Amino acid sequence: MNSRASRPATQWRVGRRSLLKAAGATAAATAASGMTAGIARAATRRNAAGDEIADAIIIGAGYAGGTVARELSAQGMSSIILEARDRVGGRIWTDTFAGAQVEVGGGWVGAQQVLVQRELSRYGITTEIDVAPERMMLPSENGFESMTPTEALAVLSPLWAEFYAGADDYFERPSEPLYRRDLLEGVDWKSLADRLDEIALSPTEFMRLNGETSMYSGGPSTIGALTGMAQWFQLAGGTYGSFLSTADKPAGGMTALLDAMLADAQADVRFDSPVTSITESGGQVTVETTGGATFAAPVVVVATPTNVWKHISFQPGLPPAQAAAAGDGIGVPHSKKMWLHVSNKEAVTVQAEEGAPIAMLMSAQELDEGRLMVAFPGPSLDTSDAAAVQQAVQQLLPGTSVLDYRSQDWGRDPWSRGGWGLRRPNQLLDLFPQIEEPHGRILFAGADIAQGWHGAYIEGAVESGLRAAQQALSLA
Repeated sequence: MNSRASRPATQWRVGRRSLLKAAGATAAATAASGMTAGIARAATRRNAAGDEIADAIIIGAGYAGGTVARELSAQGMSSIILEARDRVGGRIWTDTFAGAQVEVGGGWVGAQQVLVQRELSRYGITTEIDVAPERMMLPSENGFESMTPTEALAVLSPLWAEFYAGADDYFERPSEPLYRRDLLEGVDWKSLADRLDEIALSPTEFMRLNGETSMYSGGPSTIGALTGMAQWFQLAGGTYGSFLSTADKPAGGMTALLDAMLADAQADVRFDSPVTSITESGGQVTVETTGGATFAAPVVVVATPTNVWKHISFQPGLPPAQAAAAGDGIGVPHSKKMWLHVSNKEAVTVQAEEGAPIAMLMSAQELDEGRLMVAFPGPSLDTSDAAAVQQAVQQLLPGTSVLDYRSQDWGRDPWSRGGWGLRRPNQLLDLFPQIEEPHGRILFAGADIAQGWHGAYIEGAVESGLRAAQQALSLA
């Protein structure tokens, strides 16, 4: 058995999901030349200072950055995308493991996500339903209780309806989250743990809700905001069943759409180019990378996770909302994801209680020998310890052997410093809409700061990218 590097997000749905819908993924295998198929390299242009120049510099080759590049290209603007990694996608990553295609980061899209559906249609990309479990195992006071997915939905739906009671009022228009600011002032301060403490639950009911809220938080349920998850719930349709239905997979993987967008833009992507500083002066923005390369443009779009902002030097410094987001972070700090090749062929999903070494374990593709499973470890599991991983799986599925696995700790990834985004308490009212506004000629984009499907969804990244592109065009 050996451990390898990997990255986050997946869910059970009663049709397959109850975890976290996390951002999009990258199937684009980076060629030996360091470029993804379809990505162009523009002829170098330089100014008198020797900086390489373009109409716009985009930092980050994820869905937000790809959307900006595509939109600017359609208006005749050239852009250079600076990407710290050797691949596109960021926290979204389609790769292979055990001979199968897997989503190391990101997982699903849904019919409710209208921008993504429009983009999929634009590029002729179809979707398919993910593997559905045949059996669910939920925690109880007396150990795990086995039930069918239909039985599990019947048990959990009324609990989540109580948990989100009132959300249809304070998120009357969930795609316009500040529409009922007056009502949000009474709830935005609450963490997921605060909400759990407010409602009358039996010990078993508490374990079942808290197991999921802690999984989304990547640790204690004190991390995530009630309004963060409640907005997702309302955007999905306002029922637990509709929330779980966001479980389609694009043909070709989660980065298939991003690859199409970048090819459409004829994007000039520079891999292995981490940005160290961004300086605006005299109507021009200069960007420097760790290798000492410098780039200049009339506008720069920062399309990286918010948790990375504090590791970039901004001159002038960040305004209050962006500075607060950089300091506190929006990406979930302790997020890990594992893909496991196990001996058990059963299609089963196991949800554990908060504090368990593995928060959720879900079956994926069946293989000639055994099956793939996706696991979301808690902070306590050392995923580099193969014996500890085997023991954690055995606690959930006794008799199951781990034949091989790979893991990714997104919190330790230097280019994300956290996993999927989930707003903290008070961040909606304290940061929005200011966090979306330009800072001179420095603009910001990314799923973390989207108004609608924020944080864990490529829908939010596309939304934010479209907004940033319009801002860039207005400054051109």
